[in-house]
Amino acid sequence: MDRESLCREIGYQFTQPHFLQRALTHRSYSSAHYERLEFLGDSVLNCAVAKYLYEHYPDLPEGDLSRLRASLVNQHTLFTLAQKLGLGDLLLLGEGERKSAGFRRPSILADTVEALLGAVFLDGGFPAAEQVVLRLYVPYIEQTDLSSLGKDAKTQLQEYLQARKLALPKYSVVNIRGESHEQVFVVECEIPQLNLSARGEGGSRRIAEQVAAESLYRQLSKAKHD
Repeated sequence: MDRESLCREIGYQFTQPHFLQRALTHRSYSSAHYERLEFLGDSVLNCAVAKYLYEHYPDLPEGDLSRLRASLVNQHTLFTLAQKLGLGDLLLLGEGERKSAGFRRPSILADTVEALLGAVFLDGGFPAAEQVVLRLYVPYIEQTDLSSLGKDAKTQLQEYLQARKLALPKYSVVNIRGESHEQVFVVECEIPQLNLSARGEGGSRRIAEQVAAESLYRQLSKAKHD
């Protein structure tokens, strides 16, 4: 993945490439880093997703809309989108962050997605940024089970298995990377009876378990509808 490919993937070409440069620059690499863009992009993302949900789910009350939005703009979802965009390959990191695999760290990748949205907003305005958000999020939103609002991925997976009288999943830590103060946990979630498994990464074991459970739950949901 290169920057041109990234622009094609998000459906936006920058007229001022320095915004994209900054969005892909971590503070360990340069003082001209993405953190202020991340702050801006977070607001753009929340506004665009809230607007979409308000317009497309007219029967949902405010509380459900808030929970659905929260499930869409959290670190898990942003990390998943960052992986699909290949942002880890494009990040400019200092030597220490490169050695500790910062390009795979969920928190850094999630922040980079928000910074990218902030960069699009500054370069092309809110309509352009909104279109990028929709391009990334609408397929994800369409896969969301509204009945699972407010439930985390581990709970959804557990309820799915219990309803089918299957044993609960097994979680195991398969790897821990990085320095002690900024570790990345890799957890495998396995359902032996179905011969299925998935892995997730996160800054804590709990987060990694949620990412793995979400991946496995989506596998099961997809299989159910195929």
